[in-house]
Amino acid sequence: MRTATTIEGSAGDWRMITEFVVEAEKLGLDMCWVAEAWGADAPSPLGFLAARTERILLGSGVIQLGTRSPVTIAQTAMTLAHLSGGRFVLGLGASGPQVLEGLHGIPFARPLSRMRETVEIVRATFTGEKISYSGERFTIPLPGGEGRPMRLSLSPVSVPIYLATLSPKMLELTGEIADGWLGTSFVPEGAAAYFTHLDAGLARSGRSRADLDICQGAEINIVDESRLAETLGSRKLELAFSLGGMGSSDTNYYNKAYSRQGWAEVAAAVRERWQSGDRMGAATLITDEMVLATTLIGTESMVRDRLRTWRDAGVDTIRLYPAGDTLTARLDNLGHGIDLIHGLGSPAENRIGTATT
Repeated sequence: MRTATTIEGSAGDWRMITEFVVEAEKLGLDMCWVAEAWGADAPSPLGFLAARTERILLGSGVIQLGTRSPVTIAQTAMTLAHLSGGRFVLGLGASGPQVLEGLHGIPFARPLSRMRETVEIVRATFTGEKISYSGERFTIPLPGGEGRPMRLSLSPVSVPIYLATLSPKMLELTGEIADGWLGTSFVPEGAAAYFTHLDAGLARSGRSRADLDICQGAEINIVDESRLAETLGSRKLELAFSLGGMGSSDTNYYNKAYSRQGWAEVAAAVRERWQSGDRMGAATLITDEMVLATTLIGTESMVRDRLRTWRDAGVDTIRLYPAGDTLTARLDNLGHGIDLIHGLGSPAENRIGTATT
């Protein structure tokens, strides 16, 4: 398995964030994704990190559809590919109505067609040819005006495109058109809830699982057995937020993902309590099993066994979210995780590779 991590700029301590990524590269980390939700944007820190690193792949994890036009997304990706010397990977996500409509004032309707058309336009832009597109969501150039097909002045690039998806139809689309899948809320024992749809999309495009990088994420926190119960307890409130507070009152893809993997009743109850304002009550409904199933929390032997399960389930690249109150603690957890993954055997072949400029 390849190793990756994700950083967020919402914390605001850019010196520490940059130092973390630079040191992570020295530890042998393969990829670093930069998140974008309602905090810092992703492209700005990616450009900065491109200048501070030499080997590590850098990805947008993710740029949200609708917040930029498809051609703007392509311009950004091409610029970052050139700045990084071909180390950029484009991650896209549909986001949700709470962010798109509540923060950006953009309708969330029909994300499936928006995703497909955005990827088609972005890839067409990468070629350096004139852009002419007619779809359900986008028409370039606009008809009836003075616009004519144009091309970007940037040199063509080849940038891998990963999609962050959770719903069945979006998963099928990912299998059909993407180079990689940025998954979350993943339970290896319930992987069929995702892979059934990914494989359907892969078959539609005449591809196999070997053509799609399965990139999954989990918090890693290696602790002594004496601290295990306390550590699990602290994680339950965060999981309750994902199930009860992420998205709108009607649309929560994380809740639906857990429901499809065997926790429908618990997920519904957590959401009900969270939405009513009883956040601690919601957290008490989260079981140890739910936390252990979707994280890499535990003793060294527990985490090693869990990593083996993730690998055997079909995960190619694992995003490690290292726990820790200090930079040193986070790097210790990350380094420990990288060593454990490398100890499982030879890393999986880098099927997707890096971008080329």
